[in-house]
Amino acid sequence: GMVSNWTKIPPPLFKKVVIVLIDALRGDFVFGAKGKQFMPYTTQVVEKGTSYSFIAEAKPPTVTMPRIKALMTGSIPGFIDVVVNLNSPALLDDNLIWQAKTAGKRIIFYGDDTWVKLFPKHFVEYDGTTSFFVSDFTEVDNNVTRHLDRVLKREDWDLLILHYLGLDHIGHMTGPNSPLVGPKLREMDNILKKIHISLLSKEEASLPNLLVVCGDHGMSETGSHGGSSEGEVHTPLLFISSAFQKRSGPLAQPEHVQQTDLASTLAIGLGLPISRNSVGNLILPVVGGKTMREQLRFVHLNGFQLSRLLQENTPAYEKDPGYEHFKIAEKSHGNWIKLYLEGNNSEILLNLGKKVLKQYLEALKTLSSSLSKQVAQYDMYSMMVGTVIIMEVLLLLLLSVPKALSNRAEFEVPLSPPLFSLLFYLMCLMLCAVHVIVCTSAESLCYFCSMSWLTAVGVMMLISALMCGILSAVAKIFENSRLPPKNPIVSSSSWSEIDVLILAGTIGHILSLGASSFIEEEHQTWYFLINTLCLVLCQELCRNNFLLEECDPHSTNMKQNFYSIGETSECKNIDIPAGSNSKLGKATSSSEFVKGSDKWISLATPWIILICCRLLRSLNQTGVQWAHRPDFGHWLTSSEHKSELSFLTAVSLLMIFFLVQRRCSLVSKIAMALGLLGVYSYRAAIGNVIFPWQHGGKDISK
Repeated sequence: GMVSNWTKIPPPLFKKVVIVLIDALRGDFVFGAKGKQFMPYTTQVVEKGTSYSFIAEAKPPTVTMPRIKALMTGSIPGFIDVVVNLNSPALLDDNLIWQAKTAGKRIIFYGDDTWVKLFPKHFVEYDGTTSFFVSDFTEVDNNVTRHLDRVLKREDWDLLILHYLGLDHIGHMTGPNSPLVGPKLREMDNILKKIHISLLSKEEASLPNLLVVCGDHGMSETGSHGGSSEGEVHTPLLFISSAFQKRSGPLAQPEHVQQTDLASTLAIGLGLPISRNSVGNLILPVVGGKTMREQLRFVHLNGFQLSRLLQENTPAYEKDPGYEHFKIAEKSHGNWIKLYLEGNNSEILLNLGKKVLKQYLEALKTLSSSLSKQVAQYDMYSMMVGTVIIMEVLLLLLLSVPKALSNRAEFEVPLSPPLFSLLFYLMCLMLCAVHVIVCTSAESLCYFCSMSWLTAVGVMMLISALMCGILSAVAKIFENSRLPPKNPIVSSSSWSEIDVLILAGTIGHILSLGASSFIEEEHQTWYFLINTLCLVLCQELCRNNFLLEECDPHSTNMKQNFYSIGETSECKNIDIPAGSNSKLGKATSSSEFVKGSDKWISLATPWIILICCRLLRSLNQTGVQWAHRPDFGHWLTSSEHKSELSFLTAVSLLMIFFLVQRRCSLVSKIAMALGLLGVYSYRAAIGNVIFPWQHGGKDISK
C-alpha cells in the first residue's frame, strides 16, 4: 500500500509451543523399523495425523552445546565450541530464548543443565539435570518427566522446553543396537502422547498449540557422536499441531532441512523477530495453511534478515547472486501487492503469488548457502603462521631429545655466523615479502595482517631464527655421524632401526589424526605399529645375542683376569684356599646360566607380546566398522555368562594380590586384600558379577 507495514512483527501463529529435544535421537529411531516397533503413537501421528516431518541435518561438531546454539540462534557454531561444551558460558548472541523473554513470553525448562548455563535468568521455572553421569539411563529422564503432569495443567507459560538425556547415555554405554534402546523409545513415545493429548484438550479455536520433536544430534554405529557420519548428522524434526492438514496418503521420504532452519521457523510461529545472526530458512509447510499474502510476508521478513546479515559481512554484497535474486523477488512481491490491493482475486493472482514465493525460496536458499560458507571460512594465513612456529619448536625439541637425555644433559645449537647469518637475513626478507603480498591482496579480515608491522617483523625473525637453529642441529648430527667410531668392533651409530621406527611411527600416527576415518579406526594403527615394533625388537635381540656375542671381549677379559690372579698369587706365595677356587668356578657357571636364561627370556618376550596382542584384538571389537561383530568381551558381559566373568574376575584379582604382596608389609597386604575384595563387591552390587552363594540372579544389597 501507500504506507509500508512490513517492519511490524506479524502476530503469533501458535498460542503455546512445547519443544521436546531427545538427545542423540537418530532419524531411523523415528522413521525406521525401530520407530514403528517402539514408537507407535508418534508413527501414527507422522503417517496419518496433523503433522509435518523432516530430517534435520546438523553440521559437525555434533555435540550438545553447539547444537543447542544452532537450534536457538540459527547460526553455525565453530569447532572451538567442542571445548566450551564441557563448561558452557552464557550465550550472548541474539537468540530465540532472549527474544521470547523480551517479548514477555514465560518460558519453562526441564532437562540438560547446559540450557541453564547458556540462558541464565531466562526461565521463569527450571530444573537442570547433569549430563556427565553417563551410566544413569533412568533418573536423568524421570527428573524431567516428574514435572509434566503439574505443568501441563497450568496456563501460566507460553514456551515449554524438555531435554531428555537417557537415550544419549544408553548410546554411549551400549550403542544404538542395545536392547535398552527399545524401552527408552517407548518411554519417549508415551511422553509425547501425554503432551500431545494435553495440548489438544486445552486448545482454543482462535490460536492452536504446537509440539516440536527434535534431536540435537544422532549417534554413530558405536553410540558416540561428534563426527560427520550419516547417523550422527541426521536427526528427526516433527511439527505437530491441529493447524496443519491431516495426512491422507502414505508418508513419503521426509524432506531434508537444515537444523538452523528451526530458529527462523519458531520465531515466525511465536511472532518474534528472527535472530540477527541466523542463517536458517523458514520451513514453508509450517506456515502453508496461511493466506498467500501472509506467506509472502513471512518469507520477505526472512529474506530481509539474511540480506542484512550479508551486507554486514560482505563488502561486495550487491554482486552476490542470492542478494540479486532477493531484490528481483522483492520487486515482484511489490507488483503482486499492487494487484492484490486492486481487489484482483483471480486464478492469475494466485499463480503469480506462487511464482513470487518460489523466487523468494530460491533467494533464501542462495543467501543461506553464501552465509554458511562465510561462517566456515577461517583465517588460514594466521593459522598457517602459528602452525609453522609450533612445528619448528616441536622439531627442535625432537632433535634435542637424544642430547638432553645423555649423561651431560645439554643441547647446543652451534650457529656458524657466515652461513646462517646470510640465511637468516634472506629468510626474513622473503617472509616479509610474502606478508606484504598476502595482506595487500586479502579480501577478508586477517588477524595477523591487523597486527603492527613491528610485531609482524618480530614474528618473521622468530620463524627465521628457529629454522636456522633446526638446520644447525641437523648439520651437527650429520657431522657427528661421519666421525670414525671409537670402538671398531661395536658400531656407535646414533640412530638405530628402533629409533627410526619409533620416530617414523610417532610422526605417522600424528599424520593419521588428520582424517576422521583414521581417528574412528585408530586402534588399527596401533595394532600395526605394535606388531612392527615387536618384530624389530626381536631382530635387534637376535643380533645382540648371537651375532655380537663372538665380538664381545668381556668374557675373554674375565678369564684373563682370573688366570692373572692365579699367577700373581703363585709368584707372591699367597695361599688361596682350594674351596675358594671351586666357589669362584661355581659363581662363574651360575652367572653364565643366569645370563643364558635371561637371553632366552628376552628372545621369547616379543613373541609372547605378539600373542597377547592378538588375544586382545579378539577380546573387544572396536571402531565404527567392526563394533557390531561378536567378540569375547560381548560374550563375557552377556547375562548368560555371569558365572564365567565372575570366575575370571576373581582369578585376576587373586593374581594381582599374589604378584604384588611379596614386597608388602603385613598392613599393606591386609589393606590390599580388603581393597580388592571391595572391587569385587562393588561389581557384584551393580550386577556385573555374582558371589558363589548367589542364586536366581537376585540383586544383593547395594
